[in-house]
Amino acid sequence: MRETPDLLAELSWRGLVSECSEGLAARLAQGPVSGYVGIDASASSLHVGHLLQVFLLTHLQRAGGRPVVVLGGATGMIGDPSGRRSERTLLDDTTIQANAEALRRQLERFIDFSPSASNAVIVDNRDWLGRYSVIDYLRDVGKHFSMGYMLAKESVQLRLESGMSFTEFSYMTLQAADFLHLFREHAVELQMGGSDQWGNITAGLELIRRAEGREEGAEPPAFGLCSPLLLTTAGEKMGKSERGAVFLDPRLTSPYDFYQYWLNDDDALVGSHLRWLTLLSEREIRQLEADQQERPHERPAQRALAFDLTARVHGDEEAERQLVVGRAAFASEPIRDPAVLEVLWQNLDRFEFGDDDLASGPVRLGVASGLYPSLSEARRAIQQGAFSINDERVSSPDQLVPAPIGGEYLMLRAGRKRLRVGRRRRG
Repeated sequence: MRETPDLLAELSWRGLVSECSEGLAARLAQGPVSGYVGIDASASSLHVGHLLQVFLLTHLQRAGGRPVVVLGGATGMIGDPSGRRSERTLLDDTTIQANAEALRRQLERFIDFSPSASNAVIVDNRDWLGRYSVIDYLRDVGKHFSMGYMLAKESVQLRLESGMSFTEFSYMTLQAADFLHLFREHAVELQMGGSDQWGNITAGLELIRRAEGREEGAEPPAFGLCSPLLLTTAGEKMGKSERGAVFLDPRLTSPYDFYQYWLNDDDALVGSHLRWLTLLSEREIRQLEADQQERPHERPAQRALAFDLTARVHGDEEAERQLVVGRAAFASEPIRDPAVLEVLWQNLDRFEFGDDDLASGPVRLGVASGLYPSLSEARRAIQQGAFSINDERVSSPDQLVPAPIGGEYLMLRAGRKRLRVGRRRRG
């Protein structure tokens, strides 16, 4: 039987605690808690920036706690101003509902929502925020927030000069109202989030204290915990690639691009990412870091991270396939499997060809594929021995183009790093 980990100890060695409210350690010593993370349903997919907060819930459940996910059907219609310089586009109810359904399916990869698994639940804050009238909200929630308290929040200060609507200004009170509702109706004592959420989380703690009539300085009834943000070495939020944001939805970010994104993780960050974004043990991670020091060119830490995350998000079978495809694309051995070439064609720079292209010779094919910008560049590459088709070096401009693999595919390379995958034109 697996030993239940100590939540704070587990999060601490993994470097997942950047802020923690007073008294949480003492409360956890008494037994597991119910804790929540809020995710606004403002998009149809989670992206990699959400992963740290989702893993907080994973660790909470592994420690015997009860995870609660608040899909912000109400707050998603407004949008959190934290970390933003402009107001979000407001979404309609139908879009919010569709987004919430899609996010639930993705969260099931990280959290066990079966009845036997600590009764983890997903709730929608429209169910309680939607019942408030304006007067009731101002009386029951708004009266507990002073203007000075709200204006002092960093998320507000950063937006005052560029302009901030009352709609966004009210966001922290809505999130605080979520915490109060969950505290009263679902016995949720802990809110977790990224470090940019600390102001919103402490607003919820203050609302609970005031609404429950607790004296300032008394034993706290609820707690907050924040993780670091997923940042690049330049201090910018991670989650962008050359093709845009990196989503968990395979229709928005292909499993190939997702795998390659983590395979190319920064050497300076990969150790932290193994701690934050996998459930590998401390011993396993330290061994990977040692292997990385010895053989940095083989990228063992990045390979472990890419495989583990791809398996969790897209399944074991897909992770195995991306492992094979990734090795094939950049290995020294020729690729002869049409199934692998089809995946590469779907995900890499690609082109289509016909019999006329095959007959035109390697020089014109190299230009038609987009691998070279001109005929002279293609000829120069042949002279330098840097152009190959189907991993056969082209030694002469007059050389015949090799037969397509499986009758359908051509792999064109300029050196080892630049390549194009061609598929015979269909129809």
